[in-house]
Amino acid sequence: MTKHTAFAAEDAVVAAPAPAQPGRRFTSYPPSSCRTAAAQRMDAGAAGAAARATGSWLDAVPRRAEHDDWMEKHPSALAGFESVLAAAKGKQVVMFLDYDGTLSPIVKDPDTAVMTEEMRDAVRGVAEHFPTAIVSGRCRDKVFNFVKLAELYYAGSHGMDIKGPTPESKHAKAKAEAVLCQPASEFLPVIDEVYRALTATTAAIPGATVENNKFCLSVHFRCVQEEKWRALEEQVRSVLKEYPDLRLTRGRKVLEIRPSIKWDKGNALQFLLEALGFADSNNVFPIYIGDDRTDEDAFKVLRNMGQGIGILVSKIPKETSASYSLREPSEVKEFLHKLVKSKQSKQRD
Repeated sequence: MTKHTAFAAEDAVVAAPAPAQPGRRFTSYPPSSCRTAAAQRMDAGAAGAAARATGSWLDAVPRRAEHDDWMEKHPSALAGFESVLAAAKGKQVVMFLDYDGTLSPIVKDPDTAVMTEEMRDAVRGVAEHFPTAIVSGRCRDKVFNFVKLAELYYAGSHGMDIKGPTPESKHAKAKAEAVLCQPASEFLPVIDEVYRALTATTAAIPGATVENNKFCLSVHFRCVQEEKWRALEEQVRSVLKEYPDLRLTRGRKVLEIRPSIKWDKGNALQFLLEALGFADSNNVFPIYIGDDRTDEDAFKVLRNMGQGIGILVSKIPKETSASYSLREPSEVKEFLHKLVKSKQSKQRD
């Protein structure tokens, strides 16, 4: 185990908890949960995690057994597709999709994380039949430019910047475009200030890039030499000492800086369900697909609701609150196609 363990934890193989057990109209104003979120501060602090060491070939059998056990708890959403359909029967499916690592592969340069036309067609097909939202850590405008589908909801900055679809959307109703939630608006000046400070501070570390996602910042170190990881984190923390209202968390080779408010992708999911008219409804079946730690907040919301399913995109076992799994974006595309075909089949019957 190296001194850089904290950064490698995202790829660790760990035990997972049991999965969760498994209805539209629009409001023209943000529900109260959005309006009050900015006043609710969170305690800062990022929990570290230890990565599992790679064993010798003698460990292959235990690792295989662990993988099989994880797959039993989090089966493939493709292999278990009929079970998903059975759970969703008679309910309104609402689709939530992360972007990086879910609709597009993880790449070294975040600006080149474009989705394929085939994936865009798959998402477009889903949106024709179900309300669909993209929930990303990216700036909302940036992820929209990647996806380029006006009929979707977009929740950028880890859900802190939400906007509804255009009036031309098949699912939109009168004044639907007024659905908007920006609970961290007061943090915009400080986010810009910290962005400039981090850009200057990290410039000496080759490969480090700072991405301004409007209501949050991402410090990418995928292209940084491993021996520089600790120094990079120390530089980031040194800047954040002056900003107690911001918190630091980790993702897949990225450090995330966000306002310390009680708002995350799980809150964004709840806000959108409320905006769609499904608050406290038993007739809705949310499906959330994501690959990163920040998506766990949404998975936990679904588990606590006892409705819908979370699907983790990962090739290796990870601790998760998701009920199902998919290995990579190509499987996500296949799952979306199957969902559309099933809907079309029912319409013909």
